[in-house]
Amino acid sequence: MASADGIRRGLFSSVELVQSCLDRISKTDHQIGAWAFLDPDLALGQARTLDERRSRGLAVGPLHGVPVGIKDIFDTADMPTAYGSPIYSRRRPGSDCTAVSRLREAGAVIMGKTVTTEFAFMAPAQTQNPHRAGHTPGGSSSGSAAAVAAQHVPLAVGSQSNGSVIRPASF
Repeated sequence: MASADGIRRGLFSSVELVQSCLDRISKTDHQIGAWAFLDPDLALGQARTLDERRSRGLAVGPLHGVPVGIKDIFDTADMPTAYGSPIYSRRRPGSDCTAVSRLREAGAVIMGKTVTTEFAFMAPAQTQNPHRAGHTPGGSSSGSAAAVAAQHVPLAVGSQSNGSVIRPASF
C-alpha cells in the first residue's frame, strides 16, 4: 500500500497523512456525507503516538500510520457506535470489535465512523457518490465506499450482506 510505504520510507509522517485526509474531509464531506463520527483530535493523537513509536525504533505494523474509516456497525472503544440508528446515537461500546482490534495491532489510525444505513439493512443512506452528484453509492457500506472514492482515507471497512459492499463498489 502506497500510504504505508510512504510512511516507512520517511516521505511523510502519519500526522501529515492524517492531516491531509482531514483537510480533504473538511473540504468535501459537506457534499458527500460519508462520515457519521469524526474527531480530528483523536485521529491526530493516534497518528502522533504512532510517529513517536516509529521514531524510537519500536515495531511497526503493515498499516503503520495509515488512516482507516470504520463502518458505523463495528464497535470502537473510543468512538460511538450507533448502527446508523438514532436510538443508539449515544452508544459508546467501550471496547473494540475484533476487526478494529486487528487494525490497531497492524498500526492503523482509526479515523472515524462512516455512514451506514440503519442497522446496515434499510434503504440507502443519504451519502452521495463523490463522482456523480445526486447519486447514491448504494448499500449499507456507502459511507465507507464514498470515503475511499473521495480520497478521505486510503482504506475503509465495510460489511457484506445483501449487497452492502458490492453495490457501492460497482456504483
